[in-house]
Order: sequence, then structure tokens, then C-alpha cells
Amino acid sequence: MVVSATTHPTLLDYTKRQDPDKSIATIVETLSQTNEVLEDMVHIEGNQETGHRTTIRSGLPAPTWRKLYGGVQPSKSETVQVTDTIGMMEAYAEVDKQLADLNGNTAAFRMSEDMAHIEGMNQEFTRTLFYGDEGTDVEEFTGFRARFNDTRTSAQNHTNILMGDDYGGDALSGNDNTSIWLVVWGPNTCHGIYSKGSQMGLSKDDKGQVTIEDTSSNGGGRMEAYRTHYKWCTGLSVRDWRYVVRMQVETADLTESVDNLDIVEMMSDACELVPSLSMGRASFYCNRKAKQFLRKQFVSKVKQSTLGMDDIGGRSTLVFDGIPIRKVDSLIETESPVIQA
Repeated sequence: MVVSATTHPTLLDYTKRQDPDKSIATIVETLSQTNEVLEDMVHIEGNQETGHRTTIRSGLPAPTWRKLYGGVQPSKSETVQVTDTIGMMEAYAEVDKQLADLNGNTAAFRMSEDMAHIEGMNQEFTRTLFYGDEGTDVEEFTGFRARFNDTRTSAQNHTNILMGDDYGGDALSGNDNTSIWLVVWGPNTCHGIYSKGSQMGLSKDDKGQVTIEDTSSNGGGRMEAYRTHYKWCTGLSVRDWRYVVRMQVETADLTESVDNLDIVEMMSDACELVPSLSMGRASFYCNRKAKQFLRKQFVSKVKQSTLGMDDIGGRSTLVFDGIPIRKVDSLIETESPVIQA
């Protein structure tokens, strides 16, 4: 299967086009090393300062079989509007000026210290992308789980939630489950959003030398420091839910000693649920444990017709039916089960 790439840029694509200052590009490349979803996730500028309003077609016009000399009633499609919120994540990195200058390369030392803040933002972004819910945490944006968490027929997208017990796995009951996601990123399927008129992705503002209070000392003394401000305004828009599939399994099923779960059939069904994989950039996302399980199946030549290795972006990548399988450590092993009928 050949999955065509969308013409809209990912965050990494965008920053690589910038010059002459490569500092932001360096940061994003570092993020992508620990957050593989950034290599696929398409971003589009929102049509609002704090969100993005999408018009979704919810019904098609009905045609009419006409007899000779018979009339045809005009009809129209039905649409609904959905507004996705953009969350604002910020961090300040401060290092002691004296310590940074002793290094001999102040800029390099500051960046080495800033990387901890960047990694923290990276992990928080990924967690929110999958588990964010502005219904319980109003400052966040709503991620995938809150949108795909109900298998009852009253939920419009219930067909795109697959459960492991339907594929030979254990029944989902306690908080010991994990999910594998199939997402097709594209402007008409599913994409990231950023505030109207703002910069895409992580922005960096070097505040230079500042005087700060040393709160650790009894007298509240002052010290000279270098300060960097990081800001990331982002959100998620699922324009067409048919291009996202959630597969939830009991974590214990992803072990070498357990062979009841037919995860290959499950992933095959997920691919068939998507109307067209060529509508964007398709990828599977799973945690380390699930990927190890899939890799062992490949090494053991189990279902070798669908699992394999491919060269993507100069790297050897585990693929399923030509679709890359990305590792996302933020996908936890202690999920509660989806809502069931």
C-alpha cells in the first residue's frame, strides 16, 4: 500500500524552511526525536484567535427517481459547525549568569539547561494530544481519547472504536488498558491548529540578562540570570472522525506469552474503516510495550505479509501494510476502558 503525503507541512517541515536563524529548527528536531507524532501531524492556522471553527457535512441531499413529466423536489445537504479550542502552554527557563559564563560558551550552556524545559513541554503536549479534555481541565485542548471513548450506538463515531476482546483478547474492565491509534493527518481529515495570526509551533523569546529573586535564601536576595520564554499555542481539529480509529486492548495481552489477541486482524480492520488512506499522512501510534510486541511478531515472521520494515525518511521503520508505526511513550498502560453498551 502506498500512502500519499499531504501537501500541508508538519511542524518539522515548517521550521526547516526558515532561515537564517536555525535555533527553533534545532528545537523542533529535538522534539521529534522523542515525540514521533510531530513527524506526521499537519498544522493549519485557525480561523479564530482562540480556536478553529469547522463546518462538517452531517447529511447528504437525497436524489429523486423521476418519471416522465414528473417533478423533482429540490434538496440540500445538512451541516454542523464545531469549534475546537486552542490551548496555551508556556515555560520560563532561567540559569545563573555566572554559571553560564564560566562554561566559555554561554549560548550552548543555556540551551543544554533549556532542554529540560523543552522536553517537559514536549511530554505535556503529547499527553494532551491523546488525553486532554477541556471538560475537566479548561486550560487544555481536547485530545483524541475524549472524542473516541464511547462504543454505544448513540455515539456517531462508535464504529471507529475497536476493542481487544472482540479479537481474542481479555475483556476490558479495570484500569489496565492501552490504546493503539490509526490517524490520517490532512487538512480535510484531522490536523493540528494554531492561533490565527500567530506562529506555528513552539516559539522562543530570549529575554537576555535579568535580575531575579533568590527565593531559596532567607532574605530573598537577588541574582543575575539569563531567561528564555517558551510558548506553544496549539490544538486539535478532527474534521472527519472516519479518519481516526482507536484500538483499545488490555495491556497484559501485549506479552510474548499471550497469543490470544489477534492484533494484526485488529489493525487490518482499522485500515478498512478509513474511507481512503490516501487522503493524508497515515500512521499508527502506540506505546513502547505495544511496539515491542509488534516487532517480536515481525521477527518471528508472524503475519509477515502485513508487518515489515521500510525505509522512511532515511530510517528503518516498522510498518503495517505500508503504514508507519510510531512510538509514543505518552500513551499509558493504565487507561480506563471505553464506555460500553
